[in-house]
Amino acid sequence: MLILSTAYLGNIQYYTKLLQGREAVVIERHENFVKQSGRNRCLILGADGVIPLIVPVHKTSGQKTPILQVRIDHSKRWQHQHWHSIHSAYKNSPYFDHYADTFERFYSQRFDYLWELNEALQQAIFGALGVQPAINYSDDYLREVVPEKDFRNAFSDKPRLQRPDPAFRPEPYYQVFSEKMEFVPNLSILDLLMCQGPATLEIIRRSTVSDEPRKASNGTIG
Repeated sequence: MLILSTAYLGNIQYYTKLLQGREAVVIERHENFVKQSGRNRCLILGADGVIPLIVPVHKTSGQKTPILQVRIDHSKRWQHQHWHSIHSAYKNSPYFDHYADTFERFYSQRFDYLWELNEALQQAIFGALGVQPAINYSDDYLREVVPEKDFRNAFSDKPRLQRPDPAFRPEPYYQVFSEKMEFVPNLSILDLLMCQGPATLEIIRRSTVSDEPRKASNGTIG
């Protein structure tokens, strides 16, 4: 059983775990919010390099906030900024026109809670990929977890907060600005979708290192 956190437009490493199809996946919904993690931030690639997209949240001074209670701070124009960055980065990508309507609506619709936004985006991504993986959600905070299976705090764009993952080997693919810059690995799933479209699942599969045979089933990369 693999344990994951919620994620805002999670990176490719996240999706190699979510769609691996060999063992059960549980998303933790009884943890506390962790700053500077993939729970409310992701990375895309623009003409001048990597762009962080951060969903602003209300901070509770001196207190830990359960992830289900984390409220989005709408005092900042983050939705306009995020979609402007996404549009600028991918308007010339091969699959922008195909997926634009799927994602643009999330930047005009109001979500009060981070969890709700992430879950809605997750379903949109599954729809774009044409998969519906079997995902479970924790009923209580999971404490008795094998460390190698616990990825709740494994996904961050901050190197000091990352951890080694020998089962993940980023597969290079064509990116919008490949002619002017080197390949940038492990960006948001959005980068892979916009650039590779139907080949996204194959790139995720190739980025997954395992000695175990993959089981082909609905909603996995087998």
